[in-house]
Amino acid sequence: MNAGEQLSLWGLISSASLLVQLVMLMLLLASVISWVMIIQRGSYLSRARKSMINFERKFWSGADLNQLFRDGNAAAEKGSIDGVESLFRAGFTEFTRLRQQGKSSPAAVMEGTERAMRVAMSREQEKVEMNLPFLATVGSVSPYIGLFGTVWGIMNSFRGLATMHQATIATVAPGISEALVATAMGLFAAIPAVMAYNRYSARAEWLLSSYETFAEEFSSILHRKVHAS
Repeated sequence: MNAGEQLSLWGLISSASLLVQLVMLMLLLASVISWVMIIQRGSYLSRARKSMINFERKFWSGADLNQLFRDGNAAAEKGSIDGVESLFRAGFTEFTRLRQQGKSSPAAVMEGTERAMRVAMSREQEKVEMNLPFLATVGSVSPYIGLFGTVWGIMNSFRGLATMHQATIATVAPGISEALVATAMGLFAAIPAVMAYNRYSARAEWLLSSYETFAEEFSSILHRKVHAS
């Protein structure tokens, strides 16, 4: 292998020690999985935002609650209901069930309704925040894993120099270069993960805050409804 091939990216990776190659492979896998999750999370959060806006537009247009509930039955049977509509259906289902029993007081009806919406809210929170901990972990740990590979590679380079009578930059450069590739790969995995985590965390917080606001407003509507009957 000539000097040009030895200092090429593939040459540096293929000539690295086994441990450094394992570090590089780990970082590559972390980067690939992160990008898959970044794309999936971005798509889901965008859909959730559009779904919330569309549903709230129909909800606040003055539509009948029973009709609004029936309109979502087909989607609910397919399991494609989530977000703010899931809160609405959970609360309205429990509200209707308790009122039809005729034995529950208005306070008991509202307590059951709010409990059902809290359970639905917990499920939606899990959906919204899914995979964010993994992105946070990749963003915080990857640079250190890459640094470990770099330190190990440089140690091997200097260990090899101990057996040479005359060391030049040409003999040191390949070993140090292959070690620095591990740091570069660590940053390559970490930077997108950190940026995506910060962006998606802000979106998730906004969505969850909007869900809570809707749940409170819907609870107020049902409260007036149960006391007016």
